[in-house]
Amino acid sequence: AELRKASKRLSCHKRYKIQKKIREHHRKVRKEAKKHKQKKPKKDPGIPSAAPFKEELLREAEQRKQRLEELKQKQKLNRQKEHEKKRKLEAKKNAATIKEKAEGKESSGKSKGKTKKPLNKNSKKSFCRELTKVLEASDVVLEVLDARDPMGCRCPQLEQAVTCSGGNKKLLLVLNKIDLVPKDNIEKWLKYLKKEFPTVAFKSATMMKDKTMEQVTKRRARVDFSETSQYFGSKCLSKLLQEYGKTQDKAIQVGVVGFPNVGKSSIINSLKGKRACNVGLARGVTKSMQIVQLDKQTKMLDSPSIIADPSNSALALALRSIIDPEGSDSADVLEGVKAIINHCSKQQVMMHYNIPDFRDPEEFLSLLAQKRGMLKKGGVPDIENMAKLVLCDWTGARIKYYSQPPGFQKPPPYLTEQKVAEMHEGFNLSSLEQQNSNTVQALKHPSPASSIAFQSAGMTNGTIEENKVIEEGCEWGTMETSKEEEEELTESDDDDDEDEDDESQVQITRKAKPGKQQTNPTHSKGQRAGNECSRSLSFSLDKPVDEDDAYDFNTDYV
Repeated sequence: AELRKASKRLSCHKRYKIQKKIREHHRKVRKEAKKHKQKKPKKDPGIPSAAPFKEELLREAEQRKQRLEELKQKQKLNRQKEHEKKRKLEAKKNAATIKEKAEGKESSGKSKGKTKKPLNKNSKKSFCRELTKVLEASDVVLEVLDARDPMGCRCPQLEQAVTCSGGNKKLLLVLNKIDLVPKDNIEKWLKYLKKEFPTVAFKSATMMKDKTMEQVTKRRARVDFSETSQYFGSKCLSKLLQEYGKTQDKAIQVGVVGFPNVGKSSIINSLKGKRACNVGLARGVTKSMQIVQLDKQTKMLDSPSIIADPSNSALALALRSIIDPEGSDSADVLEGVKAIINHCSKQQVMMHYNIPDFRDPEEFLSLLAQKRGMLKKGGVPDIENMAKLVLCDWTGARIKYYSQPPGFQKPPPYLTEQKVAEMHEGFNLSSLEQQNSNTVQALKHPSPASSIAFQSAGMTNGTIEENKVIEEGCEWGTMETSKEEEEELTESDDDDDEDEDDESQVQITRKAKPGKQQTNPTHSKGQRAGNECSRSLSFSLDKPVDEDDAYDFNTDYV
Protein backbone atom coordinates (compact mmCIF):
# COMPACT_ATOMS: atom_id res chain seq x y z
CA ALA A 1 0.00 0.00 0.00
CA GLU A 2 1.28 3.44 -0.93
CA LEU A 3 1.98 5.85 1.90
CA ARG A 4 -0.21 8.91 1.83
CA LYS A 5 1.35 12.36 2.05
CA ALA A 6 0.82 14.22 5.29
CA SER A 7 -2.29 16.39 5.14
CA LYS A 8 -1.77 20.15 5.14
CA ARG A 9 -5.19 20.86 6.65
CA LEU A 10 -5.24 23.01 9.76
CA SER A 11 -7.80 23.33 12.50
CA CYS A 12 -9.97 26.46 12.34
CA HIS A 13 -8.46 27.72 15.59
CA LYS A 14 -4.95 27.57 14.15
CA ARG A 15 -6.00 29.12 10.79
CA TYR A 16 -7.79 32.06 12.48
CA LYS A 17 -4.77 32.59 14.69
CA ILE A 18 -2.48 32.79 11.64
CA GLN A 19 -4.77 35.28 9.92
CA LYS A 20 -4.88 37.40 13.06
CA LYS A 21 -1.09 37.39 13.23
CA ILE A 22 -0.80 38.49 9.59
CA ARG A 23 -3.28 41.36 10.15
CA GLU A 24 -1.31 42.51 13.21
CA HIS A 25 1.90 42.40 11.19
CA HIS A 26 0.43 44.49 8.37
CA ARG A 27 -0.86 47.01 10.89
CA LYS A 28 2.58 47.23 12.44
CA VAL A 29 4.24 47.79 9.05
CA ARG A 30 1.77 50.57 8.13
CA LYS A 31 2.34 52.29 11.48
CA GLU A 32 6.13 52.27 11.00
CA ALA A 33 5.77 53.57 7.45
CA LYS A 34 3.72 56.50 8.73
CA LYS A 35 6.36 57.31 11.36
CA HIS A 36 9.27 57.22 8.94
CA LYS A 37 7.62 58.69 5.90
CA GLN A 38 10.15 59.42 3.18
CA LYS A 39 9.38 62.41 1.01
CA LYS A 40 9.73 61.77 -2.71
CA PRO A 41 12.28 64.03 -4.43
CA LYS A 42 10.48 66.76 -6.35
CA LYS A 43 10.93 66.80 -10.09
CA ASP A 44 12.74 69.75 -11.64
CA PRO A 45 9.90 71.89 -13.04
CA GLY A 46 12.23 73.43 -15.63
CA ILE A 47 12.15 77.00 -16.88
CA PRO A 48 8.62 78.37 -17.19
CA SER A 49 7.60 79.44 -20.70
CA ALA A 50 6.71 82.96 -19.45
CA ALA A 51 10.25 83.54 -18.06
CA PRO A 52 12.36 86.19 -19.83
CA PHE A 53 15.63 85.08 -21.60
CA LYS A 54 14.43 81.48 -21.66
CA GLU A 55 16.41 80.57 -24.77
CA GLU A 56 19.68 82.01 -23.35
CA LEU A 57 19.28 80.04 -20.12
CA LEU A 58 18.68 76.79 -22.04
CA ARG A 59 21.79 77.43 -24.16
CA GLU A 60 23.90 77.95 -21.01
CA ALA A 61 22.58 74.69 -19.55
CA GLU A 62 23.53 72.77 -22.72
CA GLN A 63 27.01 74.33 -22.71
CA ARG A 64 27.49 73.24 -19.11
CA LYS A 65 26.51 69.67 -20.04
CA GLN A 66 28.97 69.66 -22.94
CA ARG A 67 31.81 70.91 -20.70
CA LEU A 68 31.10 68.18 -18.15
CA GLU A 69 31.14 65.50 -20.86
CA GLU A 70 34.44 66.82 -22.23
CA LEU A 71 35.97 66.75 -18.73
CA LYS A 72 34.82 63.18 -18.24
CA GLN A 73 36.35 62.11 -21.56
CA LYS A 74 39.67 63.82 -20.69
CA GLN A 75 39.76 62.08 -17.32
CA LYS A 76 39.04 58.75 -19.02
CA LEU A 77 41.93 59.24 -21.46
CA ASN A 78 44.30 60.20 -18.62
CA ARG A 79 43.34 57.04 -16.72
CA GLN A 80 43.97 54.89 -19.77
CA LYS A 81 47.42 56.45 -20.25
CA GLU A 82 48.33 55.80 -16.60
CA HIS A 83 47.21 52.17 -16.88
CA GLU A 84 49.35 51.69 -19.97
CA LYS A 85 52.40 53.17 -18.20
CA LYS A 86 51.88 50.83 -15.23
CA ARG A 87 51.55 47.81 -17.50
CA LYS A 88 54.80 48.70 -19.30
CA LEU A 89 56.64 49.11 -15.97
CA GLU A 90 55.32 45.76 -14.67
CA ALA A 91 56.34 44.05 -17.91
CA LYS A 92 59.89 45.49 -17.56
CA LYS A 93 60.08 44.34 -13.91
CA ASN A 94 58.90 40.82 -14.78
CA ALA A 95 61.46 40.58 -17.57
CA ALA A 96 64.22 41.70 -15.16
CA THR A 97 63.21 39.15 -12.48
CA ILE A 98 63.11 36.34 -15.09
CA LYS A 99 66.65 37.30 -16.21
CA GLU A 100 67.88 37.38 -12.58
CA LYS A 101 66.38 33.95 -11.91
CA ALA A 102 68.00 32.52 -15.03
CA GLU A 103 71.38 34.03 -14.03
CA GLY A 104 70.94 32.75 -10.46
CA LYS A 105 70.24 29.21 -11.69
CA GLU A 106 73.33 29.31 -13.89
CA SER A 107 75.51 30.58 -11.03
CA SER A 108 74.05 28.03 -8.59
CA GLY A 109 74.77 25.28 -11.13
CA LYS A 110 78.40 26.42 -11.24
CA SER A 111 78.86 26.86 -7.47
CA LYS A 112 76.87 24.12 -5.77
CA GLY A 113 77.54 23.54 -2.08
CA LYS A 114 78.75 27.09 -1.49
CA THR A 115 75.30 28.43 -0.65
CA LYS A 116 73.15 26.94 2.11
CA LYS A 117 69.39 27.32 2.44
CA PRO A 118 68.23 28.86 5.73
CA LEU A 119 66.95 26.04 7.92
CA ASN A 120 63.73 26.08 9.91
CA LYS A 121 64.41 26.69 13.62
CA ASN A 122 62.30 23.64 14.56
CA SER A 123 64.07 21.29 12.11
CA LYS A 124 66.30 18.50 13.35
CA LYS A 125 69.12 19.62 11.05
CA SER A 126 69.03 23.08 12.67
CA PHE A 127 69.27 21.45 16.12
CA CYS A 128 72.27 19.37 14.99
CA ARG A 129 74.00 22.43 13.54
CA GLU A 130 73.54 24.37 16.81
CA LEU A 131 74.75 21.39 18.86
CA THR A 132 77.94 21.08 16.78
CA LYS A 133 78.51 24.84 17.27
CA VAL A 134 78.37 24.33 21.05
CA LEU A 135 80.71 21.32 20.95
CA GLU A 136 83.26 23.18 18.79
CA ALA A 137 83.17 26.36 20.89
CA SER A 138 83.36 24.77 24.37
CA ASP A 139 86.51 23.85 26.34
CA VAL A 140 84.52 21.74 28.84
CA VAL A 141 81.39 19.80 27.88
CA LEU A 142 78.81 18.95 30.58
CA GLU A 143 76.72 15.91 29.64
CA VAL A 144 73.57 16.11 31.76
CA LEU A 145 72.10 12.76 32.87
CA ASP A 146 68.77 12.01 34.55
CA ALA A 147 69.66 10.26 37.83
CA ARG A 148 66.68 7.91 37.41
CA ASP A 149 68.19 6.39 34.23
CA PRO A 150 71.79 7.65 33.85
CA MET A 151 72.84 4.97 31.37
CA GLY A 152 69.86 5.68 29.13
CA CYS A 153 70.76 9.40 29.05
CA ARG A 154 74.31 8.76 27.82
CA CYS A 155 74.96 9.24 24.11
CA PRO A 156 77.99 7.24 22.83
CA GLN A 157 78.24 9.33 19.62
CA LEU A 158 78.52 12.56 21.66
CA GLU A 159 81.08 11.12 24.08
CA GLN A 160 83.17 9.77 21.20
CA ALA A 161 83.03 13.15 19.39
CA VAL A 162 84.30 14.98 22.51
CA THR A 163 86.96 12.48 23.60
CA CYS A 164 88.37 12.02 20.09
CA SER A 165 88.21 15.72 19.11
CA GLY A 166 91.61 16.59 20.60
CA GLY A 167 92.54 20.11 21.67
CA ASN A 168 92.41 19.29 25.41
CA LYS A 169 88.59 19.22 25.47
CA LYS A 170 87.10 17.80 28.69
CA LEU A 171 83.84 15.94 29.33
CA LEU A 172 82.06 16.06 32.70
CA LEU A 173 78.96 14.08 33.68
CA VAL A 174 76.30 15.93 35.70
CA LEU A 175 73.89 13.59 37.50
CA ASN A 176 70.76 15.75 37.76
CA LYS A 177 67.42 15.12 39.62
CA ILE A 178 69.13 13.20 42.43
CA ASP A 179 66.21 14.07 44.75
CA LEU A 180 63.98 11.59 42.84
CA VAL A 181 66.23 8.56 43.48
CA PRO A 182 67.05 6.60 46.70
CA LYS A 183 70.30 7.59 48.42
CA ASP A 184 72.02 4.17 48.05
CA ASN A 185 71.29 4.12 44.33
CA ILE A 186 72.85 7.58 43.82
CA GLU A 187 76.01 6.53 45.64
CA LYS A 188 76.28 3.40 43.46
CA TRP A 189 75.92 5.43 40.27
CA LEU A 190 78.49 8.02 41.37
CA LYS A 191 80.92 5.19 42.15
CA TYR A 192 80.26 3.59 38.73
CA LEU A 193 80.43 6.75 36.58
CA LYS A 194 83.49 8.38 38.21
CA LYS A 195 85.65 5.52 36.85
CA GLU A 196 84.98 6.78 33.32
CA PHE A 197 84.43 10.56 33.63
CA PRO A 198 84.44 13.09 36.51
CA THR A 199 80.83 13.08 37.80
CA VAL A 200 78.97 15.81 39.75
CA ALA A 201 75.81 15.14 41.79
CA PHE A 202 73.26 17.89 41.18
CA LYS A 203 69.72 18.94 42.02
CA SER A 204 68.68 21.87 39.82
CA ALA A 205 66.02 24.45 40.62
CA THR A 206 62.91 23.81 38.54
CA MET A 207 61.54 27.32 39.21
CA MET A 208 63.81 30.34 39.52
CA LYS A 209 62.52 33.56 41.10
CA ASP A 210 62.74 36.77 39.10
CA LYS A 211 61.03 40.15 39.21
CA THR A 212 57.78 38.72 37.78
CA MET A 213 57.59 36.00 40.46
CA GLU A 214 56.28 38.46 43.07
CA GLN A 215 53.26 39.25 40.88
CA VAL A 216 52.57 35.52 40.40
CA THR A 217 52.68 34.86 44.15
CA LYS A 218 50.30 37.74 44.84
CA ARG A 219 47.76 36.43 42.36
CA ARG A 220 48.13 32.74 43.27
CA ALA A 221 48.77 32.34 46.96
CA ARG A 222 48.55 28.52 46.83
CA VAL A 223 51.77 28.05 44.81
CA ASP A 224 54.78 27.31 47.00
CA PHE A 225 58.15 28.18 45.44
CA SER A 226 60.31 27.15 48.41
CA GLU A 227 60.98 23.56 47.27
CA THR A 228 61.12 24.21 43.53
CA SER A 229 63.62 27.09 43.82
CA GLN A 230 66.11 25.08 45.94
CA TYR A 231 69.22 23.74 44.22
CA PHE A 232 72.17 21.61 45.40
CA GLY A 233 75.57 20.92 43.87
CA SER A 234 75.95 24.32 42.18
CA LYS A 235 78.84 25.39 44.46
CA CYS A 236 80.66 22.11 43.79
CA LEU A 237 80.28 22.43 40.00
CA SER A 238 81.16 26.14 39.82
CA LYS A 239 84.25 25.57 42.04
CA LEU A 240 85.35 22.67 39.82
CA LEU A 241 85.04 24.83 36.69
CA GLN A 242 86.84 27.81 38.30
CA GLU A 243 89.76 25.60 39.40
CA TYR A 244 90.04 24.13 35.91
CA GLY A 245 89.96 27.68 34.42
CA LYS A 246 92.87 28.71 36.66
CA THR A 247 94.96 25.76 35.42
CA GLN A 248 94.30 26.85 31.82
CA ASP A 249 95.16 30.55 32.51
CA LYS A 250 92.28 31.74 30.33
CA ALA A 251 88.53 32.25 30.28
CA ILE A 252 86.79 28.94 29.53
CA GLN A 253 83.55 28.16 27.72
CA VAL A 254 81.39 25.37 29.14
CA GLY A 255 78.86 23.67 26.85
CA VAL A 256 75.79 21.99 28.41
CA VAL A 257 74.44 19.09 26.30
CA GLY A 258 72.03 16.19 26.75
CA PHE A 259 68.75 14.58 25.69
CA PRO A 260 65.40 16.42 26.10
CA ASN A 261 64.02 17.04 29.62
CA VAL A 262 67.21 16.18 31.53
CA GLY A 263 67.47 19.75 32.91
CA LYS A 264 70.18 21.47 30.84
CA SER A 265 68.75 25.01 31.07
CA SER A 266 67.76 24.47 34.74
CA ILE A 267 71.40 23.70 35.60
CA ILE A 268 72.55 26.98 34.01
CA ASN A 269 69.83 28.87 35.93
CA SER A 270 70.95 27.20 39.19
CA LEU A 271 74.62 28.10 38.56
CA LYS A 272 73.66 31.68 37.68
CA GLY A 273 71.36 31.94 40.74
CA LYS A 274 68.53 33.45 38.68
CA ARG A 275 66.45 32.75 35.60
CA ALA A 276 68.80 33.23 32.65
CA CYS A 277 67.40 30.58 30.27
CA ASN A 278 63.84 29.58 29.46
CA VAL A 279 62.77 26.18 30.80
CA GLY A 280 59.67 24.07 30.19
CA LEU A 281 58.21 20.55 30.36
CA ALA A 282 57.84 20.40 26.57
CA ARG A 283 60.84 19.40 24.49
CA GLY A 284 62.63 21.88 22.25
CA VAL A 285 62.31 25.02 24.39
CA THR A 286 65.97 25.82 23.59
CA LYS A 287 66.27 26.13 19.81
CA SER A 288 69.73 27.66 19.38
CA MET A 289 73.02 28.22 21.21
CA GLN A 290 72.71 30.72 24.10
CA ILE A 291 75.63 32.32 25.93
CA VAL A 292 75.29 33.02 29.67
CA GLN A 293 78.15 34.81 31.44
CA LEU A 294 78.65 33.00 34.76
CA ASP A 295 81.63 35.06 35.92
CA LYS A 296 84.72 36.74 34.42
CA GLN A 297 86.40 33.41 33.75
CA THR A 298 83.43 31.19 32.78
CA LYS A 299 80.83 31.33 30.01
CA MET A 300 78.00 28.80 29.85
CA LEU A 301 76.71 27.67 26.43
CA ASP A 302 73.17 26.28 26.41
CA SER A 303 72.39 23.96 23.50
CA PRO A 304 69.34 22.27 21.90
CA SER A 305 68.67 18.64 22.78
CA ILE A 306 70.48 15.70 21.22
CA ILE A 307 68.30 14.02 18.57
CA ALA A 308 67.83 10.33 19.35
CA ASP A 309 68.24 7.87 16.51
CA PRO A 310 64.90 6.31 15.38
CA SER A 311 66.57 2.87 15.48
CA ASN A 312 66.57 2.97 19.32
CA SER A 313 64.15 0.79 21.30
CA ALA A 314 60.60 2.01 22.05
CA LEU A 315 61.58 2.37 25.73
CA ALA A 316 64.51 4.70 24.95
CA LEU A 317 62.40 6.79 22.55
CA ALA A 318 59.58 7.11 25.09
CA LEU A 319 61.75 8.10 28.08
CA ARG A 320 63.93 10.51 26.09
CA SER A 321 60.75 12.50 25.15
CA ILE A 322 61.08 11.58 21.47
CA ILE A 323 57.53 10.15 21.45
CA ASP A 324 55.52 13.29 22.12
CA PRO A 325 52.25 12.57 24.03
CA GLU A 326 50.41 15.41 22.26
CA GLY A 327 51.81 15.32 18.72
CA SER A 328 52.70 11.64 18.17
CA ASP A 329 50.38 8.91 16.95
CA SER A 330 48.39 7.13 19.70
CA ALA A 331 49.87 3.77 18.59
CA ASP A 332 53.43 5.07 19.25
CA VAL A 333 52.38 6.42 22.67
CA LEU A 334 50.77 3.07 23.60
CA GLU A 335 53.89 1.19 22.46
CA GLY A 336 56.09 3.49 24.58
CA VAL A 337 53.92 3.02 27.70
CA LYS A 338 53.88 -0.76 27.18
CA ALA A 339 57.70 -0.78 27.00
CA ILE A 340 57.94 1.27 30.23
CA ILE A 341 55.51 -0.96 32.17
CA ASN A 342 57.23 -4.15 30.93
CA HIS A 343 60.60 -2.85 32.25
CA CYS A 344 59.26 -2.03 35.74
CA SER A 345 58.60 -4.02 38.89
CA LYS A 346 54.92 -5.03 38.64
CA GLN A 347 54.28 -5.01 42.40
CA GLN A 348 55.71 -1.50 42.80
CA VAL A 349 53.65 -0.19 39.86
CA MET A 350 50.50 -1.65 41.51
CA MET A 351 51.47 -0.02 44.83
CA HIS A 352 52.24 3.34 43.25
CA TYR A 353 49.05 3.60 41.18
CA ASN A 354 46.93 1.77 43.82
CA ILE A 355 45.38 -0.65 41.33
CA PRO A 356 44.77 -4.46 41.45
CA ASP A 357 46.82 -7.09 39.63
CA PHE A 358 46.92 -6.84 35.82
CA ARG A 359 47.98 -9.26 33.09
CA ASP A 360 49.39 -6.83 30.50
CA PRO A 361 49.98 -3.06 30.02
CA GLU A 362 46.62 -2.65 28.23
CA GLU A 363 44.76 -4.01 31.25
CA PHE A 364 46.88 -1.72 33.47
CA LEU A 365 45.78 1.31 31.40
CA SER A 366 42.10 0.28 31.45
CA LEU A 367 42.16 -0.23 35.25
CA LEU A 368 43.87 3.14 35.76
CA ALA A 369 41.38 4.86 33.42
CA GLN A 370 38.45 3.37 35.36
CA LYS A 371 39.99 4.45 38.66
CA ARG A 372 40.56 8.04 37.47
CA GLY A 373 37.19 8.25 35.70
CA MET A 374 38.61 8.62 32.18
CA LEU A 375 35.77 6.94 30.31
CA LYS A 376 34.41 7.19 26.79
CA LYS A 377 30.76 7.00 25.77
CA GLY A 378 29.13 3.91 27.22
CA GLY A 379 31.62 3.62 30.12
CA VAL A 380 34.48 2.29 27.93
CA PRO A 381 37.94 3.14 29.44
CA ASP A 382 39.80 5.82 27.46
CA ILE A 383 43.10 3.93 27.08
CA GLU A 384 44.68 6.34 24.55
CA ASN A 385 44.34 9.47 26.71
CA MET A 386 45.37 7.50 29.78
CA ALA A 387 48.54 6.37 27.98
CA LYS A 388 49.37 10.02 27.18
CA LEU A 389 49.00 10.98 30.86
CA VAL A 390 51.18 8.07 32.02
CA LEU A 391 53.89 8.98 29.49
CA CYS A 392 53.79 12.64 30.62
CA ASP A 393 54.28 11.50 34.24
CA TRP A 394 57.27 9.32 33.36
CA THR A 395 59.04 11.86 31.14
CA GLY A 396 58.45 14.66 33.70
CA ALA A 397 59.53 14.69 37.35
CA ARG A 398 56.39 13.09 38.81
CA ILE A 399 57.36 9.43 38.98
CA LYS A 400 60.20 8.42 41.31
CA TYR A 401 61.89 5.45 39.67
CA TYR A 402 65.48 4.20 39.70
CA SER A 403 67.70 1.83 37.72
CA GLN A 404 70.65 -0.19 38.97
CA PRO A 405 74.14 0.33 37.48
CA PRO A 406 75.57 -2.64 35.49
CA GLY A 407 77.17 -5.34 37.65
CA PHE A 408 80.30 -5.53 35.49
CA GLN A 409 81.94 -2.30 34.30
CA LYS A 410 82.88 -2.55 30.63
CA PRO A 411 83.89 0.85 29.22
CA PRO A 412 82.90 1.63 25.61
CA PRO A 413 85.56 1.00 22.89
CA TYR A 414 86.31 4.72 22.37
CA LEU A 415 87.14 5.15 26.09
CA THR A 416 90.66 3.74 26.57
CA GLU A 417 92.68 4.08 29.79
CA GLN A 418 94.67 6.92 28.22
CA LYS A 419 91.45 8.82 27.36
CA VAL A 420 90.10 8.30 30.90
CA ALA A 421 93.34 9.72 32.35
CA GLU A 422 93.11 12.71 29.97
CA MET A 423 89.50 13.42 31.04
CA HIS A 424 90.42 13.30 34.75
CA GLU A 425 93.48 15.51 34.32
CA GLY A 426 93.14 19.08 35.66
CA PHE A 427 90.36 18.31 38.17
CA ASN A 428 90.64 17.88 41.94
CA LEU A 429 88.86 14.53 42.19
CA SER A 430 89.24 14.00 45.95
CA SER A 431 87.50 17.30 46.81
CA LEU A 432 84.86 16.54 44.14
CA GLU A 433 84.09 13.20 45.81
CA GLN A 434 83.80 14.86 49.22
CA GLN A 435 81.48 17.59 47.92
CA ASN A 436 79.33 15.01 46.12
CA SER A 437 78.84 13.09 49.35
CA ASN A 438 77.91 16.35 51.14
CA THR A 439 75.33 17.12 48.43
CA VAL A 440 73.82 13.63 48.68
CA GLN A 441 73.65 13.88 52.50
CA ALA A 442 71.99 17.33 52.41
CA LEU A 443 69.03 16.17 50.30
CA LYS A 444 65.88 14.27 51.20
CA HIS A 445 65.70 11.07 49.15
CA PRO A 446 62.72 8.77 48.58
CA SER A 447 62.88 5.30 50.09
CA PRO A 448 63.27 2.28 47.74
CA ALA A 449 59.78 1.12 48.81
CA SER A 450 58.13 4.35 47.57
CA SER A 451 60.11 4.29 44.28
CA ILE A 452 59.70 2.01 41.27
CA ALA A 453 62.56 -0.31 40.31
CA PHE A 454 63.28 0.03 36.61
CA GLN A 455 65.43 -1.91 34.16
CA SER A 456 67.43 0.41 31.89
CA ALA A 457 67.77 -0.25 28.15
CA GLY A 458 71.40 0.93 28.06
CA MET A 459 72.93 3.86 26.18
CA THR A 460 70.76 5.76 23.70
CA ASN A 461 72.19 6.34 20.22
CA GLY A 462 71.96 9.90 18.95
CA THR A 463 72.66 11.75 15.70
CA ILE A 464 75.09 14.66 16.01
CA GLU A 465 76.20 15.13 12.40
CA GLU A 466 73.85 17.23 10.28
CA ASN A 467 74.28 15.00 7.19
CA LYS A 468 73.00 11.89 9.00
CA VAL A 469 69.74 13.49 10.16
CA ILE A 470 66.60 12.16 8.49
CA GLU A 471 63.96 14.89 8.43
CA GLU A 472 60.41 13.66 9.03
CA GLY A 473 57.23 15.14 7.56
CA CYS A 474 56.52 17.25 10.64
CA GLU A 475 59.73 18.91 11.74
CA TRP A 476 59.22 18.90 15.51
CA GLY A 477 56.26 21.28 14.89
CA THR A 478 54.66 20.16 18.15
CA MET A 479 57.08 22.10 20.28
CA GLU A 480 55.26 24.54 22.49
CA THR A 481 57.28 27.70 22.14
CA SER A 482 55.86 31.04 21.10
CA LYS A 483 57.49 33.93 19.28
CA GLU A 484 57.83 35.76 22.58
CA GLU A 485 59.88 32.90 24.01
CA GLU A 486 62.16 32.87 20.96
CA GLU A 487 62.75 36.61 21.36
CA GLU A 488 63.45 36.14 25.07
CA LEU A 489 66.02 33.43 24.34
CA THR A 490 68.32 35.69 22.28
CA GLU A 491 70.11 37.48 25.15
CA SER A 492 70.45 35.97 28.61
CA ASP A 493 73.24 38.12 30.17
CA ASP A 494 70.85 40.82 31.46
CA ASP A 495 69.63 40.52 35.03
CA ASP A 496 65.87 41.09 34.77
CA ASP A 497 65.02 40.93 31.07
CA GLU A 498 62.57 38.04 31.04
CA ASP A 499 58.91 38.71 31.82
CA GLU A 500 57.42 35.26 32.49
CA ASP A 501 58.72 31.98 33.94
CA ASP A 502 57.73 29.06 31.72
CA GLU A 503 58.21 26.49 34.47
CA SER A 504 55.90 28.36 36.81
CA GLN A 505 53.34 28.76 34.04
CA VAL A 506 53.41 25.06 33.24
CA GLN A 507 53.12 23.94 36.88
CA ILE A 508 50.41 26.46 37.72
CA THR A 509 48.31 25.84 34.61
CA ARG A 510 48.81 22.08 34.69
CA LYS A 511 46.30 21.83 37.52
CA ALA A 512 43.79 23.90 35.61
CA LYS A 513 43.74 21.76 32.45
CA PRO A 514 40.61 19.63 32.69
CA GLY A 515 41.02 18.13 29.22
CA LYS A 516 44.38 16.50 29.82
CA GLN A 517 44.45 15.44 33.49
CA GLN A 518 40.79 15.16 34.26
CA THR A 519 39.58 12.68 36.80
CA ASN A 520 35.83 13.20 36.25
CA PRO A 521 33.87 10.95 33.90
CA THR A 522 33.24 13.85 31.59
CA HIS A 523 35.62 14.37 28.69
CA SER A 524 37.37 17.38 27.24
CA LYS A 525 35.56 20.45 25.83
CA GLY A 526 36.22 19.26 22.28
CA GLN A 527 34.58 15.91 23.00
CA ARG A 528 31.64 17.64 24.68
CA ALA A 529 31.16 19.87 21.67
CA GLY A 530 31.29 16.82 19.41
CA ASN A 531 28.72 14.98 21.57
CA GLU A 532 26.40 18.00 21.59
CA CYS A 533 26.74 18.30 17.82
CA SER A 534 25.91 14.61 17.37
CA ARG A 535 22.95 14.94 19.75
CA SER A 536 21.58 17.91 17.83
CA LEU A 537 21.98 16.02 14.55
CA SER A 538 20.18 12.97 15.89
CA PHE A 539 17.46 15.22 17.32
CA SER A 540 16.90 16.91 13.96
CA LEU A 541 16.84 13.57 12.14
CA ASP A 542 14.38 12.02 14.60
CA LYS A 543 11.84 14.90 14.28
CA PRO A 544 8.46 13.80 12.96
CA VAL A 545 7.04 15.25 9.75
CA ASP A 546 4.17 17.06 11.58
CA GLU A 547 6.66 19.11 13.65
CA ASP A 548 8.40 20.42 10.52
CA ASP A 549 5.11 21.77 9.16
CA ALA A 550 4.06 23.29 12.51
CA TYR A 551 3.48 27.02 12.67
CA ASP A 552 5.95 29.15 14.67
CA PHE A 553 4.06 31.87 16.53
CA ASN A 554 7.24 33.84 17.33
CA THR A 555 7.82 34.83 13.69
CA ASP A 556 5.88 37.37 11.62
CA TYR A 557 4.48 36.04 8.37
CA VAL A 558 3.85 38.54 5.57
